[in-house]
Amino acid sequence: MRNQLVIAGLWLSWIPFGAISLYGQDQTGAHSTQPVINTDRPAITDSSVVVPRSDLLFENGFTETGNQGQRSFDFPETLIRFGLTSKTELRFTVPDYFQNFNAGRSFASGWGDVSLGMKQQLVATSAGFDASLIVMLSLPTEADGISSHGYDPQFLLPWSHPISKNWTSAGMFSLFWPTQSAGRNLTGQPSFLLDRQITHRWDSFIEYAGDFPQRGTPQHLLHLGTSLKITSNQQLDFHIGFGLSSAAVDHFIGFGYSFQVPGIQLR
Repeated sequence: MRNQLVIAGLWLSWIPFGAISLYGQDQTGAHSTQPVINTDRPAITDSSVVVPRSDLLFENGFTETGNQGQRSFDFPETLIRFGLTSKTELRFTVPDYFQNFNAGRSFASGWGDVSLGMKQQLVATSAGFDASLIVMLSLPTEADGISSHGYDPQFLLPWSHPISKNWTSAGMFSLFWPTQSAGRNLTGQPSFLLDRQITHRWDSFIEYAGDFPQRGTPQHLLHLGTSLKITSNQQLDFHIGFGLSSAAVDHFIGFGYSFQVPGIQLR
């Protein structure tokens, strides 16, 4: 089953990389209006730019995860981003609902934690290099087995740089201080991806991400995905990932829908 998922994921996510110019290059110049939506999903690496000033962005999704005979579903994966200024955005993560199963029986299900934060644009060069700092604080809920029951800070530093007209490299270094039974467990998470722009509305990526906790075994992931901007302010995405180490999950697969509302005015 895992081999079949690997083959399916590679096939679905890498089809766009080999798309011929009949669809790719000809379509690029066929639209005068370029897409404006720029989401953090579906990659683990967040976007290195902020939401435009006064715009409100809703990112939503669903993911199925399998690990050693256990399965879990989580949704709505809602991240709300608001452009406060041209270089600053406010962020609010809605609690996810997790439904867990073990051999067909559900257990430890419930709502996850909520988080608040902001993203600050640090660098935006004429050469295309962008970098931002994201600061988040997770707030505890009352969900036994789901919530960390602690106030957990996160610091993320995403960056991106174009390699050519259609290829972009990007990455992120993150620090997490999750509350666990033995106390806080400082965890570093580097990620790196290559993105291929097929048309001005369609792209795919391949990504590596690793978790390196102060206590515990490192986890390594291979992640592939694609996104399609169906309008300038709406996006569909699909992604699939696989564990590369014994401590990582076996696989996860998900899809999402995001939309952006321009020109929201705070009163």
